[in-house]
Amino acid sequence: MKRIVLISVLFSFVFLSHAQIWKVPEGHETRWTSFENPTGAKGTAAQANKGAKGSAFGRIMAGDSCVLLSQQGAGIINRIWLTVSKRNPKMLRALRIKFYWDNSVVPAVDVPLGDFFGNPLSRTSRFENCFFSNPEKRSFNCCIPMPYRTGAKVVFVNTSDEDLTHLFYDINFTKLPEWDSEMSYFHAVWREDKSTKLGVDYTVLPQLSGRGRFLGVSLGIFANKAYETTWWGEGEIKFYIDGDKEFPTLSGTGVEDYIGTAWGQGEYSHRYQGCPIANADSCWWSMYRFHVQDPIYFHHDIRVTLQQIGGAPYQKVLELYKAKVPLVPVTIDRSGKLKFYRLLDENSDLHITDKDFPPGFVNFYRQDHVTSTAYFYLDRPAV
Repeated sequence: MKRIVLISVLFSFVFLSHAQIWKVPEGHETRWTSFENPTGAKGTAAQANKGAKGSAFGRIMAGDSCVLLSQQGAGIINRIWLTVSKRNPKMLRALRIKFYWDNSVVPAVDVPLGDFFGNPLSRTSRFENCFFSNPEKRSFNCCIPMPYRTGAKVVFVNTSDEDLTHLFYDINFTKLPEWDSEMSYFHAVWREDKSTKLGVDYTVLPQLSGRGRFLGVSLGIFANKAYETTWWGEGEIKFYIDGDKEFPTLSGTGVEDYIGTAWGQGEYSHRYQGCPIANADSCWWSMYRFHVQDPIYFHHDIRVTLQQIGGAPYQKVLELYKAKVPLVPVTIDRSGKLKFYRLLDENSDLHITDKDFPPGFVNFYRQDHVTSTAYFYLDRPAV
């Protein structure tokens, strides 16, 4: 309980209040790492070229990696900024960033660069929210607090077959006099399914055990053009927490509802929810949702899924079905008649080709290309 309270206080301080920013905590030391000071040691920055911008950037050759931060002792990463010379979709997916806590050999974060910084389509966009921002589509910023007890390492990896001629970065962190046992470790899990299975929920966060807090998700949709202009976002997000098996404790009502809008998904960028890319012509959507003011805690385990359900008027769904586009109708809403049919429940004998199939708005299982990064805190440095 104390751990959860501390995290709540931390978020309240960082995001909701500036009442105590004048304080200088005893024993807290400010440090940055960059190519001008790779170790972050005191009094060792900006030495190259007699201090005249001699090491502003680094080159990461194809297949190489670079340690952006390596620290021993207790501390907390407060902010990460970086930019790279190649920001095309191929490169943003091939570049990766890894975080290791407390000398673990297993990373708590191992995510493609674009995806980690809120670009799940590997296409940059202008946006700002409570944790990430990209002011002009040319940089990557993160201000998620990331505490560590005995050490931290951040590694940048170029898995592509192209050399990266310029990487600029700085990581701002605080050295702490001691680790507070009530803190938790930051984690992120990236997943992608290029063609979801019909009737099978997409897994945002696989089952994991432990105690922590689900912080939020960055979600990308490449809608399957076989479904033409029909709506893809009727699926509900589901949180299975603390022993939930067949049914979850928390469930949304649709993707755009979870992201904070309704009746479709346009382009917008807000503090806790947004959709930086909404391109109906290309069938691309990029979204995020963060649970800062509405925390999701788990004490024993958690699993998060997203249904793959779309919707369209009956005649369009029938047209797609006859064209052999893979779909399974699940509900019909006849709002004018005030009737709602649950086809997987009491009306399982109805078939979409039946002459008496009720006309209305039909929700149906479908298959799309989905990618996501789930952000969360956990009570241990590695899963």
